[in-house]
Amino acid sequence: MDLEKQLKEIEAVGHDHIASSTETPMRNDAFELSDIEKIASIKEDVTKIMHTLGLDLTDDSLKGTPTRVAKMFVQEIFGGLHPDRKPKASIFENKYKYQEMLVEKNITLYSTCEHHLLPIVGKAHIAYISNGNVVGLSKMNRIVDYYAKRPQVQERLTMQIVKELQHVLNTEDVACVIDAKHLCVNSRGIRDIDSSTVTSEFGGAFKNPETRREFLDYIKLSTEF
Repeated sequence: MDLEKQLKEIEAVGHDHIASSTETPMRNDAFELSDIEKIASIKEDVTKIMHTLGLDLTDDSLKGTPTRVAKMFVQEIFGGLHPDRKPKASIFENKYKYQEMLVEKNITLYSTCEHHLLPIVGKAHIAYISNGNVVGLSKMNRIVDYYAKRPQVQERLTMQIVKELQHVLNTEDVACVIDAKHLCVNSRGIRDIDSSTVTSEFGGAFKNPETRREFLDYIKLSTEF
């Protein structure tokens, strides 16, 4: 393949940001390798990338980078790919018969854009109306963190959080709003440092405009103490 054709294909891929599913695209053999095997393989790949870029991997500052990156990919920023790391949600009977909306706002979110593998940083706001069960507050944060720790598009992440809480709580009455900055926009490309992206998913009662407005009003409230 000649160089001009290669450049055209690279440019075309750069504009292809279509998400294929509400589920994270995974191969059937995704978990055949152990974490240790994945780290070893990724270490070799990162070493090759750095070598191709012309970096001196004998330098004290750089020689440990391939290992650090490999461990970070497998154990940290992409740790949410493995189903064994899915948080166990603590569900309790709603004995006090609380029938109103419960909102968990300003959940700090760190994810990774699947198009350029650059950070997504923002806040998630979640609400639900009990159908007889309630979930431990910290578990909502953990669910956000689990689905964020994978290559993502923000629309999919928003839907995955709602879908998981609907399953856990056995109710459709779940909503999520995410407001986040994408470094693929802020630090490269257009380099617009001020823009952020807002996505939302409203299920069940939250499709009602009045209920939705109540939720949106709650997440605008100041929580400084």
